[in-house]
Amino acid sequence: MNALKKNPAWKGRKGPVVLVIMDGVGYGKYKEGDAVADSKMYHLNALTAKCPHTKLKAHGTAVGLPSDEDMGNSEVGHNAMGCGRVFNQGAALVSKSIETGAMFEGTAWKEIVSNVKSGAGKNPTLHFLGLFSDGNVHSHMDHLKAMIAQAKKDGVKRVRVHVLFDGRDVGETSALEYVDPFEAFLKELSDGNFDAKIGSGGGRMWITMDRYGADWEMVHRGWQTHVLGTVRQFASARTAVETYRKEIPGIIDQDLKEFVIAEGGKPIGTIEDGDSIVYFNFRGDRALEITAAFEDDNFNKFDRVRRPKVCYAGMMEYDGDLHVPKRYLVSPPSIDRTMGEYLAASGVKTLAISETQKYGHVTYFFNGNRTGKFDEKLEDFVEIKSDVIPFEQRPWMKCAEITDQVIAAIHSGKYDFIRLNYPNGDMVGHTGIYQAVVCSMEGMDIQLGRLVKAVDDAGAVMLITADHGNSDDMFEHDKKTGAVSLKEDGTPKAKTSHSLNPVPCIIYDPEYKGEYKNEPKESSLNEGLGISSIAATCMQLLGFLPPEDYDKSILK
Repeated sequence: MNALKKNPAWKGRKGPVVLVIMDGVGYGKYKEGDAVADSKMYHLNALTAKCPHTKLKAHGTAVGLPSDEDMGNSEVGHNAMGCGRVFNQGAALVSKSIETGAMFEGTAWKEIVSNVKSGAGKNPTLHFLGLFSDGNVHSHMDHLKAMIAQAKKDGVKRVRVHVLFDGRDVGETSALEYVDPFEAFLKELSDGNFDAKIGSGGGRMWITMDRYGADWEMVHRGWQTHVLGTVRQFASARTAVETYRKEIPGIIDQDLKEFVIAEGGKPIGTIEDGDSIVYFNFRGDRALEITAAFEDDNFNKFDRVRRPKVCYAGMMEYDGDLHVPKRYLVSPPSIDRTMGEYLAASGVKTLAISETQKYGHVTYFFNGNRTGKFDEKLEDFVEIKSDVIPFEQRPWMKCAEITDQVIAAIHSGKYDFIRLNYPNGDMVGHTGIYQAVVCSMEGMDIQLGRLVKAVDDAGAVMLITADHGNSDDMFEHDKKTGAVSLKEDGTPKAKTSHSLNPVPCIIYDPEYKGEYKNEPKESSLNEGLGISSIAATCMQLLGFLPPEDYDKSILK
């Protein structure tokens, strides 16, 4: 990797460049439900009023997703910001692989099918485990259906599906909208030679889909559910959902408790020796821990009781450096020449920091799905442990602690480039609790005010942006009329998924020396760009010329 070329026209700054990523903060389309606009964002509004600013696209094709109907997410958003170009992402790659048939001609698919057909197990079964929705952030129902249909064509006799209800990237209580048509799909496929059923399930934020080691007990509950089958039994997935909704008023899909489907008092879908498993999520962060439970010989996070001898495959390679999982159906995007790699080659001292919930995004995803550092001497990564409680109970999360360390880093004079992620807008936004989201925004805004003072004192530059929207769109709206959708009690129906809205980009440069347009209006920056332009912009603010094939900088 060659070092970046210095920009001879850049006059330098005393302090570092500070990239602030306000996770899940966008510009709302509707007044009703825009918790960002509804919050007292004194510092963010003041910066917008006096600084050059613009709106950036953070969803759909701007971040490598199949269409502009697809919501952005933190994974692809940080990829785009850190890599400076747009790469086709998981959803698009998987869809193409299925469409062309490449997935089913691949070695991994043939191995999982062959393993089941070999008959080594007592009742050989192909299991599918993953997020059960069409949110297209972690998975898509169409991919699951295509694989089940292909399994039947390939001679598999028995399939069990382990569903993780969403309620986060789709409607918060939409589980049965997926269960009923899927059960009909399985019934139509099933015959005397093919038996396909739902075997177990639960909410994505209660079982299986933990990330960054935040709460391994989630994975433990998932193991007890999908593998051991030792949890509460129901006659059907619909019955489980309806029962939990009755027993726990107000529960949303992502928090639904674990269940297994049983016949005659015996679970119908436990995972046994000789079986095969496909974890059909294409996004990596919430796939690594359950994968470790199946693949790691020295696993010590919880007592597995038994570890079935299975043929395990992930939808994609979730960690390219560690090569996890060992077997995967679709190759991930090949991302090279990231901003982090260029900066390390150019001798730039860097700090990346967030709390546990977004630590991997500001490190692993920002660096192009790469674990570790490009240069141990030049890069520091700091993780502040997240609280293991519902986020609406502590909506400020760890934004103050993150800011404490960033301010110390700014004043230390040790770093040239600091990047941080405030998770509040996304993690609290996903709860659907409007008051908590407003609290999270105002708590974060206080920290922005603290950063402004530190930037002033150090003569630094601050670039404020986001990876996607969420808190800006907290109510469901009728797509045709724009009217707020109401629940039976007349209150707004909460929206817990990401938005399709643009996100902010604000340049705060208190020691501005005339190298670019710096008027407090949108037109002083390049418009119509996506968040992939953040990389070239940061390079320019650091005094470098961006690579020619990087997406255009925001600076004029």
